[in-house]
Amino acid sequence: MTPPTLPPVPGEVRTPRLLLRAPRPGDAPAVHAAVHASLPELRTWMVWAQTPLDLPGTVENLREAAQRFAARENLRYLVWNPDGTRLIGSSGYHALDWRVPKAEVGYWIATAHTGQGYATEVTRALTELGLDTLGFRRIEVRCDSRNGRSARIPRALGYTLDATFRNDDVAAHDPSQLRDTLVFSVTR
Repeated sequence: MTPPTLPPVPGEVRTPRLLLRAPRPGDAPAVHAAVHASLPELRTWMVWAQTPLDLPGTVENLREAAQRFAARENLRYLVWNPDGTRLIGSSGYHALDWRVPKAEVGYWIATAHTGQGYATEVTRALTELGLDTLGFRRIEVRCDSRNGRSARIPRALGYTLDATFRNDDVAAHDPSQLRDTLVFSVTR
């Protein structure tokens, strides 16, 4: 079987208020600072926030993310203010399957910037890019059923709730607690 021909993926995407840009190792100080300042909120929902990286680890993580972006294995975008001087958060396409093609959009916004509609703006932009330019036939958003703020985003963008996976995972911050996972999708 011949592997699919992969479409070109833009290294930058602009929205009315934001710049989404592929990660670079030089972004590490901004990412490290934003993650550490946001740990109280991130730890509730993100497994990776339980053991946050130090600055050298963040540099290596971003180096790997840049390589995976270039290879189109995982398309993480860092979310910046329009001139690229203030980190707002991170988003991107994960769980890519170019055979379908499909992806999952994930996102986090630094605590200092939450409540301003940035996650919705980013998810809207990635949904449009994925369906209209990259040719995705399915885009998913998955979240813990207790994460109401995250679940509002796909609903606001017209995604369909496909399933609630009962006792699907453990809580990011407490592996003794079982959690349900909501699976939203948009298809074309």
